[in-house]
Formats: sequence, structure tokens, C-alpha cells
Amino acid sequence: MGKLQSLIDNKKDSAKYMCDEIAHICGTMPKRSPGSEGEKMACEYMAQVAKEQCGAERADVEEFKENPNAFFGFLYFTVTFALLGMVCFFRLPILGVIFIALGLAILFIQFGFYKKLVDPFFPSATGHNVTIVKKCSGEVKGRVFFNGHPDAVWCWPYHYRFGSKFHTSIQVLGIVGALIWLVLNIIAAVKSHCAPVTGTIYTMLDIYGKPLLITGFVALIFAVPLVMLYFMWDERRIVDGANDNLTGCYMGLSILKALKDQGIELEHTEVGVIISGSEEAGLRGALAWAEKHKDDFKDVPTWIYSYDTIHESEYLGVNYRDLNGTVKSDPEVCDSFMNAAKELNIHCIKTWVPPLGGATDNAAFNKYGFKSAGITAMNHVLQSYYHTMYDTADNLNPECLADCFAVSVKALENFDAQFGE
Repeated sequence: MGKLQSLIDNKKDSAKYMCDEIAHICGTMPKRSPGSEGEKMACEYMAQVAKEQCGAERADVEEFKENPNAFFGFLYFTVTFALLGMVCFFRLPILGVIFIALGLAILFIQFGFYKKLVDPFFPSATGHNVTIVKKCSGEVKGRVFFNGHPDAVWCWPYHYRFGSKFHTSIQVLGIVGALIWLVLNIIAAVKSHCAPVTGTIYTMLDIYGKPLLITGFVALIFAVPLVMLYFMWDERRIVDGANDNLTGCYMGLSILKALKDQGIELEHTEVGVIISGSEEAGLRGALAWAEKHKDDFKDVPTWIYSYDTIHESEYLGVNYRDLNGTVKSDPEVCDSFMNAAKELNIHCIKTWVPPLGGATDNAAFNKYGFKSAGITAMNHVLQSYYHTMYDTADNLNPECLADCFAVSVKALENFDAQFGE
């Protein structure tokens, strides 16, 4: 029996602690949109909890600069350029090609790769991170961080009111429409160059052997979802973010608290928690933390388990790829969580964050060279609570939290075991 078995045996108590604390934050603090006062208050509160309840010697609240509305705000640029491209088709199709290509480029750069392309066009704000460390009793030979983000997202109104299929359909139709209009503009540009049109408008063009009426029909179909993309998020409504992602924050804090409550001190492994703000604004907090601390934890092997939305037991899994599938997680850390789950006979799957699935903070840590694995428990076919007003403290799943806690503790125990007694 391992030295941390008592924590695993009491996993339900730790899950209850998580639920109580999450309910406290959701019920007593302001909404926690990226870069907001609510996010700051939650960070400061969890730093205090780490010191007073969890035995941490260090709980540093750190600031970083960001432009939080830029992450979803790229849609304003992409949609506007796509609509301009549709209009240009009838007069200057070559300009239409440029507009639509520019709009799609912004989409791929800002959302596909989480780059800060349009950030300067949006108001700046101050986000907050927390670095928490509980020292070991002897020589430091290894370090494990558990990570979660404290901020909550702006509500997705289409998903909230009409469900995930409607929400996804608007996205897909909007992107497909922009691509179709890009092709139509290219065809029109080529035809006008080879045989200049004599009319005042491209009414003489014959796309695919049909009159321009077909083009007008295409415009009618795809202009609607393109315009609807302007309203994919509601800046006036912030969800509670109980599952996404206070569950991730309290996964690590509950482990620290359980260690303290059981009077257990690891001899050679430091245990810490990273609270990385503004994940919903494009991993801004995790990127800022990783850049600031990229040289701070190279003294010993340092692993990061990064959690996001621990709710659905069926989908508890390790993301071997992240950031729309473009970033590879550390395979050793990923395997360690899978092996720990197998030892405990707890269901856990290999998964990934697919294209159009966004990203988790795990991607930011890996991009800066940290050994990190992403842990999620959510269906990528979006459920009703995801980024909606249903993500409340009374919609937590204590059983899923307890199982994820147990696997996390086992992974920590296995990591520490390599250093002996």
C-alpha cells in the first residue's frame, strides 16, 4: 500500500471540499471574466486558502497584461472581411479574394494557433496568476504542479438557447460560406481577366454554366450564418464557471489540503499549484506564466498536470495533443496519468483537443518546454453546461471529481516513489 493511499481512500471527502469551495466562490464573488476584478479576487482567495488551509509556504499572486476581448473579437474582423468579399464579387472580385483570404488568415492565426494578431485593437486589462508551492521535508529531487484556470467564459447564446448542434452549425456554415465565396471570387477574377465584362456589373458571368442568380442564392444562404457569427458570444453575460474551470483549480488545492490534513510530508517531491488566469481569453495567463518562469524550475524534474472541466466520468481522459490538435503533450506525463488510472481501475481514455476544439493551458506549458499533460473530463460534442449559464455549482459531479482526484494522487505517489523513502 502506497504512502498516499489514505488520500485515495478519502477521495469523496476531497470531492466534497472541492464542491463546497467552488460553491463559495460562485456564490460570493463577482463574475470572473478574463482580466476582471472577479478573477483577481478568486486568485487572491485561493492563494489565501493555499497558505491557511493547505500548508503551502509560497502563494504568489502575479500580474500580466492582456487584451481579453481579442480572443473572440477576431470574429468581428473575419466576418466583416468575408462580407466585404461577397460584395466585391460583383465589382472587384480580386479585391474580394484579398478580403476573404485576410479574414480567414485572422481566424487561423488568432484562433487556430492562439497568436496575438488582433489584440492591439482591443482594450487592455490586467490578468492574474498564482504560483503555489508546498516544500518537501528533505532534498528536492522532483516537483509536481497541478494546474487550473480561475476565469469563466462569456456565455455562448446560440448554444445556451438552442443547443450545441445549432451552435456548431452556425460556425461550420459561416466558415464554409466564406470558403465558397473565396472560390467564387477567384473564378470571377480569372474570367474577368481573360474576357473583360462589358456590363456595369458581373451579370454576364456564368458560374458553373448557370446565371448569376445561383450566386445570389448562395449569397442569401451563407450571408445569414456569417452575420450570425457576430453574435457568437455575449460580453454582457458571464457564466459561473463552476466546472470550467474551478474544478481544475481545486483539484490541486484539494490534494495539498488532504496532504496537510493527513499530516503527510513528501521527502523529496515539492507539490505545487498553478492558477493561470484568462484561459478563456486564449491561454493568456498560462502563456504569461510559462514565459516568466521558463527558467525557474529546471533544477529538478518538474511535471505539470493541467486540468480543465472535470465533469463527465465517461470522458475522463488525457489529451495527448492540444490546441486544435497542433501541440503535442509530453508523452511521459500523459502515460503516467493513464497508468495511475489503470492501477486504480478507474476509467480513463486517451483523447485530444481536436480542430475547432480550442485549447487548454496544457498547450501553453508544452509550447514553452515544460513537461505537461492535459486532463479533461468532457465530451467534445458540447454538453448543455459548457460555456453557458448552466455551468453552476449545483451542476458539479462529485463522483467524477473524486475519481480524478484519486488518479491524480496516485500519479503523484508514483512520481515520488522514484526517489525512494
